[in-house]
Amino acid sequence: MTKETLKHMSSPEIDQSAPAFDLPATGDQQISLASLAGQNVVLYFYPRDDTPGCTTESQDFRDLSAEFEKASTVILGISQDSIKSHEKFKAKHAMPFDLLSDESGDVCEAYDVIKLKKMYGKEFMGIERSTFLIDAKGILRKSWLKVKVPGHVAEVLESAQAL
Repeated sequence: MTKETLKHMSSPEIDQSAPAFDLPATGDQQISLASLAGQNVVLYFYPRDDTPGCTTESQDFRDLSAEFEKASTVILGISQDSIKSHEKFKAKHAMPFDLLSDESGDVCEAYDVIKLKKMYGKEFMGIERSTFLIDAKGILRKSWLKVKVPGHVAEVLESAQAL
């Protein structure tokens, strides 16, 4: 994918239908947005399993998962890591929610989270940490782009409780 192609992609719009997805998930499942109808959904995209920021963010979601459950909200993490990697990450940190594998990057592209990143002087395409809140009817209600981890999950929870 070229930088030109990326410029023409647009983020999903608030108060519109969220982009559909159907991906392999931990626990030998296939999870789709359609299968979650009737529940709110937090979809958080993160760069890589078991890296410091991604681990902290996932632990924050884990620690508040009971509160999300009370708000009828399902938490799903998505990265381009394999299911095998997700299973290890989920078990290591005792996450009570599923992780979805988007190895092709199609869902990441639909949510416009693949961005040009720089690390150690190198440029590469990767997932920009982003979170989307989808209501029980499949409508995108809120998005957080270029997420900074501290305090983020509590803010997402407040929005989920307000739905």
